[in-house]
Amino acid sequence: MANSLAIEGIHAGYGAVRVVEDVSLTVAPGETVALLGTNGNGKSTLIKCIMGIVRPSAGRIVAEIDGESHELTRMATEQIVDLGIALVPEGRRLFPKLTVEENLLLGAFRRKAREQIRRNLESCFATFPRLAERRAQLAGSLSGGEQQMVALGRALMLAPRILLVDEPSVGLAPLLVARTIDAIKQLKEQHRLTVLMAEQNFTQAIRIADRGYVIVHGKIAVEGRSAEELNNNELIKKFYLGL
Repeated sequence: MANSLAIEGIHAGYGAVRVVEDVSLTVAPGETVALLGTNGNGKSTLIKCIMGIVRPSAGRIVAEIDGESHELTRMATEQIVDLGIALVPEGRRLFPKLTVEENLLLGAFRRKAREQIRRNLESCFATFPRLAERRAQLAGSLSGGEQQMVALGRALMLAPRILLVDEPSVGLAPLLVARTIDAIKQLKEQHRLTVLMAEQNFTQAIRIADRGYVIVHGKIAVEGRSAEELNNNELIKKFYLGL
């Protein structure tokens, strides 16, 4: 079934501070869409609005899940997760004193995921063999790249329909960034996911994105209808590529 996301005219912030202003974007079924922008421009706030962590002051967010429409701005975070919308948060947010396997099992929150928890765990280990080797190791003792694998695996344990990934490159060496981006592509293809990825590393994000948006000072400044169109955009050439 088709799973998509539509964000319409979202305004959001923290107290009197407006962070996101009149943002609209769409993620069609099976797409990987990149939300690009440097730090402090509202990417993470928009992701938090989708998950119900931050409540927008105006606008609506609608998810189409298995043929049914759900207005996320009216739902609690746990209800949004139970629909099959998974978040890989910025900074990974693991439980450092729990093992790799225990962190992964915590991802199986929704009822449908609990029903197939062992199958999902084996699928996760098949996707990330390194995690199978370290399943009994404390998550806090892993390298940054391994921790990012756990964060991605934890989201996979949810058996998601839509995957949100917030700043996957943060704190990782360039080689590990490339591997993480490739892992997101692999998960999307294997599990037929719809993906929205907030990322400041334009070069890496655009490798796997079907299209994307650039957010500047809380507003959408550029919408690229393809990766090629984003690559050729003059604003992006100036601010991201230094051309």
